[in-house]
Amino acid sequence: MEKLSSKDKELIRDSWENLGKNKVPHGIVMFTRLFELDPTLLTLFSYKTKCGVVPECLSSPEFLEHVTKVMLVIDAAVSHLDDLHTLEDFLLNLGKKHQDVGVKTQSFAVVGEALLYMLQCSLGAGYTAALGQAWLNMYSIVVSAMTRGWAKNGEHKSN
Repeated sequence: MEKLSSKDKELIRDSWENLGKNKVPHGIVMFTRLFELDPTLLTLFSYKTKCGVVPECLSSPEFLEHVTKVMLVIDAAVSHLDDLHTLEDFLLNLGKKHQDVGVKTQSFAVVGEALLYMLQCSLGAGYTAALGQAWLNMYSIVVSAMTRGWAKNGEHKSN
């Protein structure tokens, strides 16, 4: 696993803390942007509540639970910046789960764009190019592990 610079870690921690304790509203901003960037991803969310259009999906209790989980994964990554390798098994499994529900690895890049958009919206003038790059650096480490899990899962399915 790659390593982050001490400056990257500082920027990520400070910005994440600046989002406050309740991160779900920020997650909703992120997913709203995600669905704007790739509306086909909405079809991956089929719950009891109809997720046919973005507003219905965003207000679905099941979807809000998913947003909460995504924000907790980001929180875990931020909390483990000094030892991201300890999350390796968790991230490999997360990649497998995403493959199981039909997520393509190309979608990980779109999620990264949506994450940066959310940070930009939420932090306003506090969002800088250096901050965006720090988050991209961390996100690429996370996605690299998830992609390995996704690929391993595909190998097992084809056997």
